[in-house]
Amino acid sequence: MKLFALATVAFSIMVAGASADPIADRKENMKERGALMRILAPVAQGQQPFDAATVLDALEKLSANAEAATDIDALWPAGTESGDTKSSPRIWEDRAGYQAASDKFAADTAAAVEAAPQDIDAYRAVFGPVAANCGTCHEGYRL
Repeated sequence: MKLFALATVAFSIMVAGASADPIADRKENMKERGALMRILAPVAQGQQPFDAATVLDALEKLSANAEAATDIDALWPAGTESGDTKSSPRIWEDRAGYQAASDKFAADTAAAVEAAPQDIDAYRAVFGPVAANCGTCHEGYRL
């Protein structure tokens, strides 16, 4: 009986995962990314005080967010080019380019976490490349 119950739960989870809405998932990913950038950017710009623990926490969350978005086939599958989305058709036309941009963002955020900046100058040095990725994607892959 326990085996049947476990199998039922596992199947339910698989079905729920299979019916996920990629557009909603990527919107949620980008919404989270934006919220984290609203923590990190003001610190880099000197509008908020530098606090190593706060910065590292936000960088760790941003890195996890970036890593989750490297599976572009899950978040930008064929057939999700239209609808309620701000994703440019260029994502589907230039899969390799978009994958490279996504991988670079993930690598730069991971490097920022690894650096664990302890002062504003060290933070700015690692945050610059992270922030530059946002502009690259927004200009090339966002409507």
